[in-house]
Amino acid sequence: MKHNTARMCLCLAAILALGMNGCQGLKARDQLGKGVHAYKNAQYPEAVRYFKAAVELDPNFPTARLYLATAYMMQYIPGAESPDNARMATAAFEEFQRVLEQSPNDRVALASIASLFFHQKKFDEAETWYGKLTTADPANKEGFYTLGVIAWTKTFTKRMEARAKMGMRPEDPGPLKDKKVRESLRAENFPVIEAGIKHLEKALEVDKEYDDSMAYMNLLFRERADLQDSEEGYRKDNEVAEAWIHKTMEVKKIKKARMPGGGGITAEGTR
Repeated sequence: MKHNTARMCLCLAAILALGMNGCQGLKARDQLGKGVHAYKNAQYPEAVRYFKAAVELDPNFPTARLYLATAYMMQYIPGAESPDNARMATAAFEEFQRVLEQSPNDRVALASIASLFFHQKKFDEAETWYGKLTTADPANKEGFYTLGVIAWTKTFTKRMEARAKMGMRPEDPGPLKDKKVRESLRAENFPVIEAGIKHLEKALEVDKEYDDSMAYMNLLFRERADLQDSEEGYRKDNEVAEAWIHKTMEVKKIKKARMPGGGGITAEGTR
């Protein structure tokens, strides 16, 4: 009898708990709906309040957590140095991290953190997170492309500084004329350039007409050209770079021709 009574009490407690959880869940979803409405109207501070309420009501509500992080991120202004702007970036990062604690391969969270660091010009951190994104999503062409952009960004500045110190203008033919400087910069930049080229190649494997990746292939081969040990090596890399320019322009023309009114051949025009 005592066992039956205890069992009935446990069942009652479980039912009450389920009822409470269900009620909290409904309230959380109501707050989410209000937050989404505010978010769609670009009322991001108001959206944050609703999403925070939803998360407090249901801490294991991944959609609300993701929206909260995104609402913070939408208030971050790249390039602005104010403390409030920095706090928005930090709040977004922390909430995306919490999303990843619940779902480690969440592609939106991974891409958002990577993008956040990229726009803060924290390229080492951005590179790490884009690496995580492309591991979780091998078909993410934007991730591979951005890794290529980061590689060029890192190497271009150093190469221009080296040219300036040697009295070489950006348009002067290469390679870098000081052998010692060239070899030192080659040791530092060449692996980064090679990795960047491979990332862009992966982006092009996903999308053979990804003209943005083609444009950066041109830029990275020009980076590599300046580090070559001979004028012949410099010339060959620049020829490859030129080929990528032509390929980029060809693809852009093809894409434009496909657009409505893009000037492509139509069935009517062939009559």
